[in-house]
Amino acid sequence: MWNIPNTLTTFRLLLIPVFAVLFYLPYSWAFFAAAFIFWLASVTDILDGYLARKLEQSTPFGAFLDPVADKVMVSVALVMLATYYQNYFVTAAAIIIISREIVISALREWMAELGKRDDVAVSSLGKFKTAAQMLAIIGLIWQYAPWMIHLSYALLAIATFLTVTSMVAYLYAAKAELTKS
Repeated sequence: MWNIPNTLTTFRLLLIPVFAVLFYLPYSWAFFAAAFIFWLASVTDILDGYLARKLEQSTPFGAFLDPVADKVMVSVALVMLATYYQNYFVTAAAIIIISREIVISALREWMAELGKRDDVAVSSLGKFKTAAQMLAIIGLIWQYAPWMIHLSYALLAIATFLTVTSMVAYLYAAKAELTKS
């Protein structure tokens, strides 16, 4: 159970409270440090999946924990950002992205019970959404300069659009099962 990929995933979960504490510290370097921790957590997300496949160390525990760590990390960051920015756009994006994660997680679980999980497997659209989302969150946390915040808003808009688009694609893929009487 405690192979390299699972250790990285667990490490990512442990970084969440560190990220939260750093975000709220009243120091000039705090936002950079919080952005760095979120970036590090994002890198471990990429690395754990790659290593699990490369080293053939995929486990049921890792398959369960990895998406949980991802969703908790992103949800915590989005809630904190919505609270910090206190504007309609960031709040709406956070609600849409978090809601989509809950809906698709439930859909995947339900489809797995039907033996049709592959019908709603992760797509390349979901990967692009995740990349845009992570970059947007890092920029909104760091706030290095006005251009970074504007770019992060644009990336958040792209991530939100891809969130809705990928959710519709997943629901369409499950349409036959969802519409059975």
